[in-house]
Amino acid sequence: MKPTLTQSGSTRPTKLAPAGRHALADFHGVCPELLQDEQRLMSLFTEALERHGFHQLGQQSHKFPGPGGVTGFVLLSESHAAFHSYPEVGFIAVDVFSCGMADPAPVIQALCEVFQPDDLQLHVHRRGH
Repeated sequence: MKPTLTQSGSTRPTKLAPAGRHALADFHGVCPELLQDEQRLMSLFTEALERHGFHQLGQQSHKFPGPGGVTGFVLLSESHAAFHSYPEVGFIAVDVFSCGMADPAPVIQALCEVFQPDDLQLHVHRRGH
């Protein structure tokens, strides 16, 4: 299928098929100590994914030195999930993309219950529409 240029300057196929849902969540006002704990964050993240129907294929994380944050990525059979924490400002960004039947919204809700943020900004995008 030949791509066409849209007014925004991007290209997209002339016929679109649904590709999935992509949840992007910004958690503000989260405990800085939690946001520095690589093992706990990865455990909370993978447990929330598995509990809500996602299937893990692999994972990788990295703790930045000293009081730095953590970056985590989970490869899913449904697509992927990632987070980036910034303990110095009490912030963690999470994204969960599902091209399968699993809904990313309950994963975000489960993390919200654990993170107890002062504020949550959530955007769910339909991809490939």
